[in-house]
Amino acid sequence: MERELISKDRNFLDDAQLDAIRKMKNGCILNGGVGSGKSRTALAYYFFKNGGHIEPEYVPIDDVSSPLLYIITTAKKRDSNEWEKELAIFLMSTDASLSLYRKPVIVDSWNNIGKYVEVKDAFFIFDEDRVTGRGAWVKSFLKITKNNEWIILSATPGDDWQSYVPVFIANGFFKNRTEFNKEHVVFSPYVTKFPKIDGYMNTGKLIRLRNKILVDIDYKRHTEHHHVDVNVSYDPVAYKSILKDRWNFWKEEPIANASDVCYCLRRVCNEDISRRNVLLRLAERHKRIIVFYSYDYELDILKNLDYGSDFVIAEWNGHKHQEIPKTDTWIYLVNYTAGCEGWNCCTTDTIVFYSQTYSYKTLVQAAGRIDRRNSPYHDLYYYHFVSKSGIDLAIKRALRNKKKFNERKFVEG
Repeated sequence: MERELISKDRNFLDDAQLDAIRKMKNGCILNGGVGSGKSRTALAYYFFKNGGHIEPEYVPIDDVSSPLLYIITTAKKRDSNEWEKELAIFLMSTDASLSLYRKPVIVDSWNNIGKYVEVKDAFFIFDEDRVTGRGAWVKSFLKITKNNEWIILSATPGDDWQSYVPVFIANGFFKNRTEFNKEHVVFSPYVTKFPKIDGYMNTGKLIRLRNKILVDIDYKRHTEHHHVDVNVSYDPVAYKSILKDRWNFWKEEPIANASDVCYCLRRVCNEDISRRNVLLRLAERHKRIIVFYSYDYELDILKNLDYGSDFVIAEWNGHKHQEIPKTDTWIYLVNYTAGCEGWNCCTTDTIVFYSQTYSYKTLVQAAGRIDRRNSPYHDLYYYHFVSKSGIDLAIKRALRNKKKFNERKFVEG
């Protein structure tokens, strides 16, 4: 891909995307914030790499010699045809009847990645990085990368070295996890049920390896974020009772473990009427609001509030998959787990985090639902409901430090 040829394709790619394409290579991670245009950049890389161009006139890729394109993404992105919209720019499609090419693009979800472990000589785009840990997805990913070209798209790349291990192995930097651990991991000398990592050694090498595969989209956003911490109340008597007695008074049974303790403490906070009152006041000021929540009991509260007769309420969670309303006033209730990624909305400038998520990565993904390149808004408003309770403040502190909240550490601490 010559620089002067790429520079012609400017009407559908900006300078940041073009610069990223010049740096991309097989096995890289394309790192761009939510809404930075990673999908289009990745497709352009594949298209240019195989001889195609869009401007000044459309030049197709070779339909015979070009590798078949596979895109592994979230189930929501697959089902909403989000990739289809980007593919259309390149006259490609998952439907052969809508494509210029005889070979349709395969778009499937991470749940089905195992179906493609025998594929060879193709090009894979792994969307929304899921290759962390040691599970079945990672094993399938490593088998696929041995026989195919591939890139990964991520808005929030790994925040610790363990997250990079599968990608390092796929790039041939290490034979396996055992070799990585031997060279770089310092384990705790104390005997525990599971090995505990105390730290890392020779991190200079790890930084160099990460820099070899990480390609940033240096995207300058036109939007400005306004994050507002909204102080809400909680019942300190009920909160202290749970800590002292370890009794779940919703189920009328003893609390079994750290996770249950945190669930009960959070329920005391999240069910407080102050959160409902603040949300209703915000609905008077903002007529279209996305509300993120964690638990089903919050959903029961949220969908039964009296926002006003003009408001339409829709949900996206494990029970319902409703689309964003097209009316002038609406409330869109979204569960973090089900809907923090894979969709976007350019018809509102407001998100309310009714309760906090444990994961910084999830928070970034959720906030990015309204921060898109084509958003008509300059100012985006994010309201975080946080009480002065110990657990709310601990979660807030973990997120501020870009960490994941640890229930066991909180309870034992």
